[in-house]
Amino acid sequence: MSAIRIQSEIDEAKNLSKVATLSSLSKGRVVEEAPCDIRTCYQRDRDRIIHAKAFRRLMHKTQVFLSPEGDHYRTRLTHTLEVAQISRTIARALKLNEDLTEAIALGHDLGHTPFGHCGEVALNEVHEEGFQHNKQSLRVVDLIEKRNGKNGLNLTQEVRDGILNHSGPNLPYTMEGQIVRLSDRIAYINHDIDDAIRAGVMAFEDIPKVFIETFGQTSSQRINKMILNVIEHSQGQNKILMDDMFYEKVLDLRNFMFEHVYFNDLAKSEEKKAKKMITTLYNYYLNNPTVLKDHYDGYKRDTPIEQIIKDYIAGMSDRYIVQRYKEIYIPKFWT
Repeated sequence: MSAIRIQSEIDEAKNLSKVATLSSLSKGRVVEEAPCDIRTCYQRDRDRIIHAKAFRRLMHKTQVFLSPEGDHYRTRLTHTLEVAQISRTIARALKLNEDLTEAIALGHDLGHTPFGHCGEVALNEVHEEGFQHNKQSLRVVDLIEKRNGKNGLNLTQEVRDGILNHSGPNLPYTMEGQIVRLSDRIAYINHDIDDAIRAGVMAFEDIPKVFIETFGQTSSQRINKMILNVIEHSQGQNKILMDDMFYEKVLDLRNFMFEHVYFNDLAKSEEKKAKKMITTLYNYYLNNPTVLKDHYDGYKRDTPIEQIIKDYIAGMSDRYIVQRYKEIYIPKFWT
């Protein structure tokens, strides 16, 4: 059966670009293991991420709007799927490794907190060592998720690097990881426009004409224009990029979104409550560590309690953290 995987690896070497990352040349895993008979190492990583509990919890984690009314607002899961779709489109057009790109895209936000970025800010403030969701995403796949009774998913180095460096100061060392880093931005800028208009935070008419003229009238037009720009300017290069002037406009649109949506009073009206909830629970567990004794399983004996608490809270979904808060702080009435 291993002939199936070997043929896939041969096909990659034959059909992909010379700058593509070939699964047969992977730097490997932290713990060496026998290869799959059917799947390449990157296909295997993708499947491990999809089957992870942290991946399933993304469906109940906020993207931008906290506890929105309605079923059509993006969640952290739908954002992840949109990033994967955009990333795969670019990877295929550039003849890069689509499987590696997809695995990185599906895993890039596994470490995100409940309540979106305000949850990240709250944990960063209360946890002495700080908190960054990209580093937490790597921690999730390296330690927190369990597979066959062991800690971690034991992913390839290329997927781990792409997850860690999808944000932050460092670029991923693979072209595929760089695709995901840029696709993440393309996805959230455009789907957050849709959600902001749906929520009444802004109207289509509020979008400056320069952005409509540059990117297009609709979400699909804007995404398509950005994807085309990436493809056109990355062909034959050893780096994923956009045209400089075009990318300046993308950053201007992002800044517009920060000013009119991400920092908008309506969009952020519940954030103080959400941040207080995270801070309060963090301090509660710090003062009552035995409450989490069942959660110690899998941690080394010398792991600081602050680390365990941070991992526990970061892994919560929006509704689960609300439930835990109610159980601890809301009085229960006799019946």
